[in-house]
Amino acid sequence: MNTTTISTVGQPLPKGTGMATQAEQDAIAPGDIAVGVVIGRASEYFDFFVYGIASVLVFPAIFFPHLERLEGTLWSFALLALAFVVRPIGTLVGMELQRRFGRGVKLTVALFLLGISTCTIAVIPSYNSWGTWAITALALCRIGQGLALGGSWDGLPSLLALNAPEGKRGWYAMLGQLGAPIGFLIACSLFAYLWGSLNSIDFLSWGWRFPFFAAFALNVVALFARLRLVVTHEYEKNLEEHELDPCDTRELFAKQGFNIFLGAFASLASYALFHIVTVFPLSWVLLYPDQSIGQFLTVQIIGALLAAGAMPLSGLLADRIGRRSTLGSLATAIGVFSLFTPILLDSGSVGQNIFILVGFVLLGLSYGQAAGAVTSNFLPHFRYTGAALTADLSWLFGAAFAPLVALGLSVKFGLWAVTVYLLSGAACTLIALRTNRAMQLKDRD
Repeated sequence: MNTTTISTVGQPLPKGTGMATQAEQDAIAPGDIAVGVVIGRASEYFDFFVYGIASVLVFPAIFFPHLERLEGTLWSFALLALAFVVRPIGTLVGMELQRRFGRGVKLTVALFLLGISTCTIAVIPSYNSWGTWAITALALCRIGQGLALGGSWDGLPSLLALNAPEGKRGWYAMLGQLGAPIGFLIACSLFAYLWGSLNSIDFLSWGWRFPFFAAFALNVVALFARLRLVVTHEYEKNLEEHELDPCDTRELFAKQGFNIFLGAFASLASYALFHIVTVFPLSWVLLYPDQSIGQFLTVQIIGALLAAGAMPLSGLLADRIGRRSTLGSLATAIGVFSLFTPILLDSGSVGQNIFILVGFVLLGLSYGQAAGAVTSNFLPHFRYTGAALTADLSWLFGAAFAPLVALGLSVKFGLWAVTVYLLSGAACTLIALRTNRAMQLKDRD
């Protein structure tokens, strides 16, 4: 027997005995957090992308058949934005639920609301059957999705960053964002399969409803995956130690409200690009076809794979030159890319495919580092609520109205409107990052 592993009561074990201390037992492996974050985010993004794709392929015909296709698509995009408008409200309501009943109850309520809202969309009758009540029901379900997504904030991305090894913050921040291309990949693949396998009558009568039912099943899986993390002793203890609990919102806005808006604008270029390469071009191709929808969905699937592959590169780049430098460089790249948008989208199928593939690579690189770029500005006890509201406003300012504005202005003024939209996002990101740097230098002085 190796006697170096034996200790008397009350005496510390010698170093290197191979027996874990209590601190080591309570330590959290970043990889375990990352799995929960990726699964949770992928299910949420799947819900939202199912709705986004249906806003183009389905809703104009099902809920707005009395309007011209363009007008019906614009109304669909207006409903798409509703979820992002109410998302901050969902965050605040969720924080109150957590204060009263705990993180696990809040997460359960939020994800069931998300799943039920998404699943209910699948059974809403068409406008021809229900009239305006069908549109009202769709709007209410979309509001439910937004409230649920705001309420589902669990603090795991912040915990992931805080537990990341030294010099690996960029890599672990990227893992939290990986759910976006995964969710889009699954949603787009499902719609591509249904679109290609069914005739138009079957697709519009029942085929489009299947992805919304599938979303509920994915949410149940994601719920248990995340509850396994946030309700266990080790995770709850670590979350509390890092003060990742709700704070008083009025105090947050009074003392550090500027940091919320600064954080939202710091990642605006990436969020502006988000719907410009996913939802908007699908509507443009459907309205002004240069290629079949099935072919275009296949290109978008390839784009999602490229985005997923680009995200790890963003982590490596951020760990080498810094996350904020990475965001600034990619905002500049997005600005340059926007100048070619009208040329590419107006150049037939080849130009449109180049736009999608290059756009998804830029999205993967930039969105991989978009979350929590300036979260360290918050005092520890403000970080949990501050990070949640920052993400909400990033989506609201950058992505919520992107398809609506881009399509509406492009039809009226030409595709240069998309350039202006992306350039404004890039400019906001660069100004916010420069402001943040100036604030840090001032604090040091």
